[in-house]
Amino acid sequence: MSVADRTPPEIDRRREQRGWIWYDWANSVFPTSVALVFLSGYLTSVAAQAAKADTALNGPNPCAESRLRACDISAFGAHFPAGALWGYLLSLATVVQVVVLPIMGAIADRTQNKRRMLGGLAFLGSIATAALALVSGDDWGLGVVLFILANICYGASVVVYYAFLPEIATPDERDSVSSRGWAFGYLGGGLALGLHLALYLGHDALGLSEGASVRIAFVLSGLWWAGFTLIPLARLKRHQEPHGAETGASVVTAGFAELRSTFRQARLFPLTLAFLGTYLIYTDGIATVASVSAQYGRDELHFEESVLISTILIVQFVAFFGGVLHGWVAKYWGAKRTIMVSLCVWIVVVGAAFFVQAGQPGQFYALAAGIGIVLGGTNALSRSLFSQMVPPGREAQYFSLYEVGERSTSWLGPLVFAGVGQATGSFRLAIISLVVFFVAGFVLLIFVPVCRAIAASGNPVPAKV
Repeated sequence: MSVADRTPPEIDRRREQRGWIWYDWANSVFPTSVALVFLSGYLTSVAAQAAKADTALNGPNPCAESRLRACDISAFGAHFPAGALWGYLLSLATVVQVVVLPIMGAIADRTQNKRRMLGGLAFLGSIATAALALVSGDDWGLGVVLFILANICYGASVVVYYAFLPEIATPDERDSVSSRGWAFGYLGGGLALGLHLALYLGHDALGLSEGASVRIAFVLSGLWWAGFTLIPLARLKRHQEPHGAETGASVVTAGFAELRSTFRQARLFPLTLAFLGTYLIYTDGIATVASVSAQYGRDELHFEESVLISTILIVQFVAFFGGVLHGWVAKYWGAKRTIMVSLCVWIVVVGAAFFVQAGQPGQFYALAAGIGIVLGGTNALSRSLFSQMVPPGREAQYFSLYEVGERSTSWLGPLVFAGVGQATGSFRLAIISLVVFFVAGFVLLIFVPVCRAIAASGNPVPAKV
């Protein structure tokens, strides 16, 4: 059965699409407010407090006589600085997602109850996020467990969410729907972050400590995620019959069987895998630019934290307009051509970062606006284009590979940035070295026959590709 045969009538389809984009709005609070801004610093401070308490009770730090600086905390017999906790936690959380997401995708395709899975994952993730408010004193271990749980739920819910796209949008609608969802997500994430930053920066006026304001932000983030998830749950429907009637533990077993089948069949769609490989290259560049921009601004350009916070907000809100713009352009040029133009803009923006002068926040804000224009749109169109190449009935599994691949290769860009920075002693040369990801992605995308890939997967080819 083709994707076109499974999409509902237009009135129902539009209603589902409007509901679907609200999950981008709902979940964006987790990667933005929680993971990007508040939790890293807060959890590090809690870990540092634990290290001080441990030193006071047990005497000198176990690594005090070594050449390692501030080897403050320990876990599973390993000692490491409190400041390194966040980096190790992100790595661990990524490894766990790589293991879990394909299984969750297989279960979603097997049971075909995506709506229930989306709700369960979103609510569990939101509870774990709100529960981060319980982390205080020296209890950094609780924060680690809760973040890993919330991160798993976030990633798995995104896989299920993406898998709805072929079911609620025709091939010609998909670029627009995906772009609006991504744009709406940046708007929601930016608005939530603005509210949380207002709470954090005004904590003295509200009679709150700095830590209390952060803990309240965690609770508000969980409520935001759960509350806005109710909108898509009210509008999304089941579109396919389940592959089997398994329940309980048999669902997991059947999910593993489904996953093995997908891996065996994936080689039958080499063009889909070719696009996925190309996407993983340029999205690594995108993710790296987004993640190292604050460090570049702080260490190379010597900006205050207020400038860096303003920059984050600029990127969030400009990305809304960038996502809408990409959807509009793709309507006339097609997704592939629009992505290629977007990659060219990325090359220009990253090149311009080399010339931003220290102590000139106006130039840095302009750079942030440039990043925002292409940040959301490039990924939104990649999501919709990939959905065209996925064999019908296996959407969640292929999108789990999409998400896992993205996380599995996310180490390469930061490695290049850090390596070039260390070798040259210049973050300017490090930032411009990231151009290679966009150039490679552009060149490889030229040779991906998108129309053939879509047809080979059994889906109708849209009018504009």
